[in-house]
Amino acid sequence: MDIIKETGRRRTFGIISHPDAGKTTLTEKLLLYGGAIQVAGAVKNNKITRSATSDFMEIERQRGISVATSVMAFEYDDYRVNILDTPGHKDFAEDTYRTLSAVDSVILVIDSAKGVEEQTRRLMEVCRMRHTPVIVFVNKMDREGIDPFDLIDEIEKELDIAVSPFTWPIGRGKRFTGVYNFSERNIKLYSPEKTTRSDTIISCDGPDDPSLRNHIGEEASFRLKEETSLIDGYFEPFNLQLYREGYLAPLFFGSALYNFGVLELLETFLGIAPPPGETATEERIIQPSEKAMTGFIFKIHANLDPNHRDRIAFLRISSGLFERNKLYFHPRSGKKMRFSSPASFMANSKSIVEEAFPGDVIGLYDSGNFKIGDSVTEGETLNFKGIPSFSPEIIREVVNKDPFRTKQLDKGVRQLTDEGVAQLFIQQPGNKKIIGTVGELQFDVIRFRLEHEYNAKCTFSPLPYTRACWLTSTDPAELKTFIARKQTSIGYDKEDNPVFFAESEWMLKMNRETYPSITFHETNAFKRDQGYLESSGVSGKP
Repeated sequence: MDIIKETGRRRTFGIISHPDAGKTTLTEKLLLYGGAIQVAGAVKNNKITRSATSDFMEIERQRGISVATSVMAFEYDDYRVNILDTPGHKDFAEDTYRTLSAVDSVILVIDSAKGVEEQTRRLMEVCRMRHTPVIVFVNKMDREGIDPFDLIDEIEKELDIAVSPFTWPIGRGKRFTGVYNFSERNIKLYSPEKTTRSDTIISCDGPDDPSLRNHIGEEASFRLKEETSLIDGYFEPFNLQLYREGYLAPLFFGSALYNFGVLELLETFLGIAPPPGETATEERIIQPSEKAMTGFIFKIHANLDPNHRDRIAFLRISSGLFERNKLYFHPRSGKKMRFSSPASFMANSKSIVEEAFPGDVIGLYDSGNFKIGDSVTEGETLNFKGIPSFSPEIIREVVNKDPFRTKQLDKGVRQLTDEGVAQLFIQQPGNKKIIGTVGELQFDVIRFRLEHEYNAKCTFSPLPYTRACWLTSTDPAELKTFIARKQTSIGYDKEDNPVFFAESEWMLKMNRETYPSITFHETNAFKRDQGYLESSGVSGKP
C-alpha cells in the first residue's frame, strides 16, 4: 500500500465551539452529506429528541451536551475523513486541548446571534499556538442575529485572525434562503430539511442573474448585489499558504440544523485542508512518509461499551503503516504489544481495521497499560510534545458512600482519571483520594459514571485549595525539607510525583519566593521519565 498516497487523501480535523453554537449538529450534517449516516439526530432545548450520533454517553444524552471527544471516520469521494467532535463546555476544555494535538486542522463554529464567546477565544488561543489551520462556520443564520459585516469585524478583532468569505448569506432569520458562493460565483437556495440531505438546490449565475429575483425577491436580490460588491473590495483574496499557516480563515455562513451551507463547507474543506503533516517529539521531527509506524495516545475512554467494560486508548498515527496483529513497542513501559482488534469508530459504533495510515485515529483495547501522551513505535523511544495535563483549580476529596463497594469505587476513580476527565492525587495519612478538575461539571460526570458504570456511590468534600502544582528541584535536600514541612498540603499523583496544594495564588507566590530552587509546575509536561524522582534523590512514596 502506498503510504504517501494514502496519507495525502486523509483529512483529520476537529470541530470546536462555545457550548450550544451547533457544533454537534454540524458534525452530524457533515456525516449525513458524507453518506456515513442516513438520518441525523436533533438537539433542541437541551433535550435529545433523537440521540445525536456523536453524543453516546448516557449523561450526554440526558443533558444534551458533549462531555467527551467523539471520533468518527468515513469516506467521501476519494478522501478519508476523520472527524473529532470535541466538548464545547469550558469544564471539559482539557479534553479539547489534547484533541487539538491529534488534528491537522479545525472547523470553528460560531453562533450568528451570540458572536465570539469566551470558550471560542480560549480555543483559538490554542489553535494560534499550534498554527492550526482554521475554517470558520457562522451557524444559525436561520435565526435573527448579528449583521454579517459586524460579525466579521468581531471575529477578526477578538480572535486575531483575518477572514476570507467563501460564502455569503442571502437574508437573515426568517428571510434566510441560501448562500452565495464566491469561488463558484453562483447562488444555491435550499429548502429547510432537518433530518435528511436536502437536494433542493437552484443555481444562478451570481447576483446579477435576472432570474434570481424570481426566487428571493427584488429587495433581497438588490441587497445581495450590494453586499457582495463590498466584499470583493474589502477582504483579502484567499491565500492557501496563509490559511495552512493559521493566519487566514475561510468563512462560511449557514444553518447546520437546516442543511444550509454545509455541503459548500465540506467540499471546500476537503479541497484546501492540509493532509497529515510532521509531528514534533522531544527527540526529533517525525514525517508522515516515514516507513516506521509511530503514533501517540491522546485520549482514553473506559466503558465505551458498558456491557463489556472495555477500555479504549485512542491512537493518532503519525507515520508509517499500522498493521493489525503486528508487534509494536511501548517506550514508557519497555514492553512489546500486539493489537488483535484495533478499531475505527462512528461515535460508539466500531469496526475492526486491518491497517491504518498517518492521520487516522484508531482505538486500541487497553488493559491499563496506556496513559495519555504515551507513544507507540516500532522500537524507537519517542516523547510526543503538546499533550499536557493542566493544573486543576477545583480540588475535592472523594468520600465513599458505600463501604461495601470500595473496590469498585477505587477501580472507577482510577479508570476515569486515566481518561483525563480529572486528575487523581493520593494524600497521607489515610490514603485519601483527592480529585482535581478545571470545572464543576466534571464532578457531576464522575459521580454519574461511577454510579452507572461501576455501581459505586460517592460525594466530593470541598478542600481549601485553589491550585495543584507538580514539584521538581535542583536541590533534592531542599525538596525533601519542603515536603516534610508542608505535609498537609502535599499529595502524590499516579506516578508518585509530589504535588503541592496551594490555598491561593498569593500562597503559591510566597512559596516560590521562599524556595527558589523548587519549581512549581502548572502542567505535568515535565514528566517524561518515570525515574526522575529517584534520579533527584527523592522518593515519591510517602
